[in-house]
Amino acid sequence: MIRNAQIVNEGKIFIGSVLINGELIESVHEGKNNYGEIDPNKVEIIEGDNLLLLPGVIDDQVHFRDPGLTHKGDIYSESKAAVAGGVTSFMDMPNTRPPAVNNELLEEKFQLAAEKSLANFSFYIGATNDNLDELLKINPQQVCGIKVFMGSSTGNMLVDDEKTLNAIFRDAPCLIATHCEDELTIRRNKEYYQSLYGENLPAHFHSLIRNEDACFASSAKAVSLAKKYNSRLHILHLSTEKEMSLFDNSVSLEDKKITAEVCVHYLWFSNKDYEQLGNKIKCNPSIKSETDKLSLIRAINNNTIDVIATDHAPHLLPEKEGNCLNAASGLPLVQHSLVTMLQLAKQGYFTIEKVVEKMCHAPARLFKIEKRGFIRPGYYADITLVHPNDTWQVSKQNIFYKCGWSPFEEMSFDFRVLKTWVNGNKVFDEGKFDEQVRGKRLFFRV
Repeated sequence: MIRNAQIVNEGKIFIGSVLINGELIESVHEGKNNYGEIDPNKVEIIEGDNLLLLPGVIDDQVHFRDPGLTHKGDIYSESKAAVAGGVTSFMDMPNTRPPAVNNELLEEKFQLAAEKSLANFSFYIGATNDNLDELLKINPQQVCGIKVFMGSSTGNMLVDDEKTLNAIFRDAPCLIATHCEDELTIRRNKEYYQSLYGENLPAHFHSLIRNEDACFASSAKAVSLAKKYNSRLHILHLSTEKEMSLFDNSVSLEDKKITAEVCVHYLWFSNKDYEQLGNKIKCNPSIKSETDKLSLIRAINNNTIDVIATDHAPHLLPEKEGNCLNAASGLPLVQHSLVTMLQLAKQGYFTIEKVVEKMCHAPARLFKIEKRGFIRPGYYADITLVHPNDTWQVSKQNIFYKCGWSPFEEMSFDFRVLKTWVNGNKVFDEGKFDEQVRGKRLFFRV
């Protein structure tokens, strides 16, 4: 039992206690010391006074680099970082080596995770210009979605054949998740700035090359296809104010066919930060203006944006060197996403209830995940205990990413993740891990 914590769940904060029995939450008790008779010889008591008890974060977009790119990260190392940050479930992208573009390779990734992951897991199957038959074979109860790169990023999985795109949106048996950046716009911008300033463009040119027009053109195309075929579309890592006009906040999440996601780095950083952090914040889509950042924050608060994730994408620091054209794109973020969002809540941008809604409840509702995302009796005990007033600084000594660095280094946070449970197992406990714990495959209602 975790007793007398400040439970944040389903739009409320209340003092209460949670009893875990095996893998599941057995009961939730509202009120201080309101939990009935407890035999301390049979129940482990964890005092939650003045601590926040939250559902575990569900991150619907990560790149854990396994298989084939494990010098950057792997399922074991990055899931370890995830649970240290209060993330109990993740959905991993297909652009590994080999890319997960058929069901055999996809199942090999599931087997890897069953052997290595400290958190719960699912994997997207990747679309290509010629694998529609494989996409149609997937079981939507067992696979989180189909990933379509409508703009090139890390890996070579761009889907740019119009006939194939139409067929995917017409026939997909499950959610389609898209990376949206228009290749023609990017190429034109790149040639323009190279003609003016040469090849050695510094980091801030990344947001000028992969600009709002590139994002909007591609996102608008995806929305148009989804409306044409009545597809279930989820657009990942939105980064611009302009794109917000494509989404509807007048209906409930369950009634939306087209949904929107933003990542923590677009809410924390802006193009002002390129001067200090350079390629450390280079990612696709690019981090854009302060105006865009504030617009994304508003879109979270008014429910135009449905989910907050990370797009966790580790690279070694030498891979992030060079100019903006050749430095690798992507940031390691999964260990620090929850504390970042809670810090933004403390600064007045969100309520803590809104953070939990967008990072825990909404992914479970959007993907229709079985028995996760809420603190409810009968649900899996995926929960995290957070100190709300314990200032600490990110440093290389407390980073768990295999790549060994973070764009948040030397920044201070007032929230500290103390403990994380996955399926009722205390996998993280104040800097220590139970490395025997393994997460479970996520399942989805259809």
